Amino acid sequence: AYGWKMAGSTVALYLAQGAMGLPVFAGTPEKGIGLAYMVGPTGGFLMGFLLAAVAVGFLAERGWDRNILSTAGAMLIGNALIYIPCLMLLGSLIGFDKALEYGIKPFLVGDVLKLMLAALFMPMIWNVVKRMSNDK
Repeated sequence: AYGWKMAGSTVALYLAQGAMGLPVFAGTPEKGIGLAYMVGPTGGFLMGFLLAAVAVGFLAERGWDRNILSTAGAMLIGNALIYIPCLMLLGSLIGFDKALEYGIKPFLVGDVLKLMLAALFMPMIWNVVKRMSNDK
C-alpha cells in the first residue's frame, strides 16, 4: 500500500536490525545471532522478503492492489520472489527435494489463504479510502 520505496526500506531496516544481532527473527535467541542466522538455512527467505516487498510495492504503485485479480497476481509474484531465493539457498544446503519438502510445502496453505485474504480485502479497503476522501 505504501509503494516500493517504503516497503523496501521497512524490510531492509528489519534485516539490518537482525544483522546487528537484535532478536527480530523468529526462533532466534534472546540476544540474537546476527549475520550467522541470515546466511543460514532461512537466509533465502530473508532475501526473498526484501525482493517481494519491493516488487509488490512497485505493483501496488501501479494499481495492482485495486482489484481482486491483479491483487492476487501481485501476491503470487511476491510469494514466488520469496520461494525462489529460499529454494536456491536451502537447496544448496540440503538438496532441492528436501528444500521443497521442508522450506516450501509447510507454508503453501497459509500463503494461499493470505493471498486470498489480501485479494479480497485490499480492493475493498481502497474503495473505502476512496469514498472517505470523496466525502471531504
